[in-house]
Amino acid sequence: MPAEWEQHATTWIAWPHNPEDWPGKFQPIPWVYGDIVRHLARVEDVQILVDDAAAEKRARNVLRRCGAALARIRFHHWPTDRVWLRDSGPIFLTPESRSATAPPLALIDWKFNAWAKYDNWRHDDKIPTHIAELLALPTWRPEIQLADGSLHRIVLEGGSIDVNGAGALLTTEECLLSEVQQRNPGVSREQLEHCFHDYLGIDQTIWLHRGIAGDDTHGHVDDIARFVDTHTIVAAVESDRGDENYAPLQENLDRLRASLSLDGKPWRIVELPLPSPVVFEGQRLPASYANFYISNGLVLVPTFNDANDRVALNTLADLFPRHTIVGIHSGDFIWGLGAMHCMTQQQPAVRSF
Repeated sequence: MPAEWEQHATTWIAWPHNPEDWPGKFQPIPWVYGDIVRHLARVEDVQILVDDAAAEKRARNVLRRCGAALARIRFHHWPTDRVWLRDSGPIFLTPESRSATAPPLALIDWKFNAWAKYDNWRHDDKIPTHIAELLALPTWRPEIQLADGSLHRIVLEGGSIDVNGAGALLTTEECLLSEVQQRNPGVSREQLEHCFHDYLGIDQTIWLHRGIAGDDTHGHVDDIARFVDTHTIVAAVESDRGDENYAPLQENLDRLRASLSLDGKPWRIVELPLPSPVVFEGQRLPASYANFYISNGLVLVPTFNDANDRVALNTLADLFPRHTIVGIHSGDFIWGLGAMHCMTQQQPAVRSF
């Protein structure tokens, strides 16, 4: 699995269509999408999933009015339940080295069950199959044998892991090991690590503890810690000791600092602040600058009209000196319980050796 900062062929997203995902705040959401696609289409092609021709027409109208480069955008009429393609879409793979037999691109089709929380997920679970058929790609559907001898197809969302493209992976115990989450009951830590090795080329799994308050996904790592190069990790931190995020994020930070890379060296850890708590209708929302998306020469970062917006943008600008850093106002968007990284899925460019 390549790192996100490696060259992309395209970005996959799904157009928002379900007002229930942003109750009372849906009206501005297509315009937020329009702004995001406007930036992405400057640097790479964008593939957009819509329910039907009428939905495509509405999306085209928004994108045209936002000034997006329509020539770089392609629509696909595949119904979705929700728009979070980071989790429901496939994970793409490229060969580690030149090979006469290895395909230049393949994908993993994990089972998707809507974070073990919602009943409507069957459209989303078909997305990897649609993409594999469109691109004629080899596909693997990881399974693990349980203690009773039965085969269990692994449930995994893209937001629950992050990789450096050099054999290391970040994830959380809350998401993948807690019995509460009910993604893979009966599957052990060791079995998951073997799965990551066999299907993603991972030699080191770094287990963090918990995610941030308000997270609807039981602790996705893309809100709390991200690789930004093969030896550097940005980690979300909370400075207010009275905030519910303070202790769990400090524990995650301690685990990262105690971990060594595959070459036996300490990771370079860069702290990334959280914004002040974002609350709507009494609900704490998962607002985090760590939910950024790395595109070709571009990093899209959620912002929240907060004093720490500038700190986060400057921190990421220092870490990505060759990229343009763009803040996307996400005060309304985060009411849907996701941001830039949650909505996108990168398709890597075919590697040349």
